[in-house]
Amino acid sequence: MIYHQDTYLVVIGGAEDKTADKVILKKLVSLTKKKDPKFVVMTTATEKPKEAGQQYIKVFKTLGVERTTVLNIESREDANKDEILKEMMDGDCIFFTGGDQLRISSILGGTRVHDLLHKCVGEGKVIAGTSAGASMMSEIMVVEGMDEKAPSRCTIKMAPGMGLMEGVIIDQHFNQRGRIGRLLSAIAQNPHSLGIGIDENTAIVVSYQNHFDVVGSGVVTIIDGRDIAFTNTCEQYPNEPLAITNVRMHVLPTDYGFHLPSKTPVVPSKSNKKAQDQSQEESK
Repeated sequence: MIYHQDTYLVVIGGAEDKTADKVILKKLVSLTKKKDPKFVVMTTATEKPKEAGQQYIKVFKTLGVERTTVLNIESREDANKDEILKEMMDGDCIFFTGGDQLRISSILGGTRVHDLLHKCVGEGKVIAGTSAGASMMSEIMVVEGMDEKAPSRCTIKMAPGMGLMEGVIIDQHFNQRGRIGRLLSAIAQNPHSLGIGIDENTAIVVSYQNHFDVVGSGVVTIIDGRDIAFTNTCEQYPNEPLAITNVRMHVLPTDYGFHLPSKTPVVPSKSNKKAQDQSQEESK
């Protein structure tokens, strides 16, 4: 859960716009509420940390962020060092790049860095992650799976995540890579969890009230399995198709929201929607 009133998690579905409007990255900067914010870029997930770090230094600089530190934590020993922890504590936004989410959980899981991330959530820092950096935020993490396949047991492989968001399973590059089948498989095996599939250049901004808003050009797909009436997931052979009934799904574009405790979507009021449409028209 998220406790501090100024805390935000920004969970990005990957391929966020870095050259044009940069809506999601601009949102990160504004959420820090600082005139001169410091960003800390965590490149543990990627096999090309120098290139990824330099890319985000340049992008954040175009948004007025003059102080960006890149931390490439490659070992569990590094993840317990005082100097690493100090850099993170000095940051206003801690940003995880894409890559392989299993690298994040296996290198950082259970270390002092992991403990500090949970502490930061409770103390008001912005923690963001894109692609692999999004998947790792949930308690149960999608490690790999078969895109554009009918759901079955072999469609997905899961592992424990970093647990920054409780009770959810996050998938990214969602509609672009046809991942509805693998998220359905994940929820069939974990019906107590909420499935959140996030499109590219799309993010959820999670507040201390355990409410999130959708930002970006795509949609967020919510799969709610609490009312599942039947599934054969415990009976089927790995390659057999999944049967699942009475599963609930929501599809939410930008400006829509979701209340996590009640698992209820939040639709913009007509007055808000009219103002948003007017603002978009004036910006053309």
